[in-house]
Amino acid sequence: MCDQERGRDRGLRDIRDIYVKRYDLGEEVLIAVCDKELIGRRFEEGELLLHVSESFYKGEAVTEVEMIASLKQATIVNLVGERAVGCAIANSFIDEANVLYIEGVPHAQMVRI
Repeated sequence: MCDQERGRDRGLRDIRDIYVKRYDLGEEVLIAVCDKELIGRRFEEGELLLHVSESFYKGEAVTEVEMIASLKQATIVNLVGERAVGCAIANSFIDEANVLYIEGVPHAQMVRI
């Protein structure tokens, strides 16, 4: 699991396996983040539907350190996947209690007020 402070000493994974896409919406900065292998997939559970669309989520392939830097700039964040959501939790962007699981895939949103 991603941990920026610990990572400085032990090294975060330097693998570009997370997509980050930035949207500038007036004064808001929306960041869409997902684990690469989830692009194009749909998940359904009960009345919940999550479509990890290429058009919305597929941006730049980044490392965990680069993802953290993007989250620091965001006012709104959409996260999908074990690595993306886990890294956001480990770095206090979201609380684990606010994560939804759809077919076992974690999804979370953050809004900075």
